[in-house]
Amino acid sequence: MAQFFQIHPDNPQSRLITQAADIISAGGVIVFPTDSAYAIGCRLGDKLALERIRALRQLDKNHNFTLMCRDLSELASYAKVDNQMFRLLKNHTPGPYTFIMPATSEVPRRLLHPKRKTIGLRVPDNAIVQGLIAELGEPLMSCSLIMPGDEQPLTDPYDIRETLEHQVELVIDGGFCGLEATTVVDLTGDSAVLVRQGCGAIDEILG
Repeated sequence: MAQFFQIHPDNPQSRLITQAADIISAGGVIVFPTDSAYAIGCRLGDKLALERIRALRQLDKNHNFTLMCRDLSELASYAKVDNQMFRLLKNHTPGPYTFIMPATSEVPRRLLHPKRKTIGLRVPDNAIVQGLIAELGEPLMSCSLIMPGDEQPLTDPYDIRETLEHQVELVIDGGFCGLEATTVVDLTGDSAVLVRQGCGAIDEILG
């Protein structure tokens, strides 16, 4: 049975953030709010938790998982960032964007796209996630909480608890955080390519 924490979206209770981070560190899979929609995640490098998420979402091996990073400097530890990329990232982080980028050796191989060796990275503008990342001391592995057969993420924490109460260890209720997943942008080529239009504006990036 999943635990259910109600955490204040602007002033997260440090006690609950610590407890949530402990659940993640112990191999737990959690659902949490972001600056776009709710997401599902686990500890970076946790193979068993990752496979549970892959099965729950029915994801194939080509799915790009996302590392939620605390800031741009942490992101740069996990992706190869040139000057042009850095300027674009600086202008759009933190925010509701996932950037697909060439991964560094810091990223566990099982998280990479098997052929392209890429990883999704983002810096969320959400106090709860930022608190979790800071407490963990490393990025949080995540993907959008879009269930098989659905096109949009689950949005109501009570519905999420009812749906997933036997499949995850924790659901964090951080209030309403949006109906759409992130905008996904591929930065692995000569120019930015839109992969998925979400709640992040794209005009400046592609312009």
